[in-house]
Amino acid sequence: MNVFDILGPVMIGPSSSHTAGAARLGLITRRLLGTEPRSAEIVFHGSFAKTYKGHGTDKAVIAGIMDMTPDNPDLRHSMEIAAERGIDISITTAELENAHPNTARITLTDEAGNSVTLQGSSIGGGNIRVDYINGMPVSLSGQYLTLIVLHRDTPGVIATVTELLSAHGANICSFHLARQEKGGVAVMTIEIDSKIDCELPVLKEELEQDPEITTCTAMLPIS
Repeated sequence: MNVFDILGPVMIGPSSSHTAGAARLGLITRRLLGTEPRSAEIVFHGSFAKTYKGHGTDKAVIAGIMDMTPDNPDLRHSMEIAAERGIDISITTAELENAHPNTARITLTDEAGNSVTLQGSSIGGGNIRVDYINGMPVSLSGQYLTLIVLHRDTPGVIATVTELLSAHGANICSFHLARQEKGGVAVMTIEIDSKIDCELPVLKEELEQDPEITTCTAMLPIS
């Protein structure tokens, strides 16, 4: 346990779980989309579903999808700001299978029709856990430099990725692999807790040179 776990994050209240964590879930979804969203479909589960209006969870998620951090004073006015930007917001509740009580499923779509769906949970003290991206199981916290590598499930791809990261001085602190089926679509989620000796766009380009890798998303730690 560290000081952050005891005191909680710097944030706009009232709740580190229902506000700060929720804002981070929205923020990480926005970073994954990589562009300004034109629409957002937000589904709340469990405690989020029951208390999101009173705790401002809806405002927090909407702030996050507009790239606001949990300590941004504009978080309180996120709904009005989203309306001014022309972002279409839909909020519903549902029972999600085997989900943490503080869970949200967020789907963002941009002007070009590109979309991303994230399902994640606020697990206390402003910390989050992302469990699914576009329906694929993942495991990431947002606390570290993160690579999300979409690829075909073929021999040698993992070795190619890890050897390249090692060559750039990366220390992998978390690695998760999921696949739809043998030989099908797979996704690596890699968290790195050290500096690397190249710029992220360069690393992304190098990884995507492998013909078996479809895309690589590099994401800085979520503050």
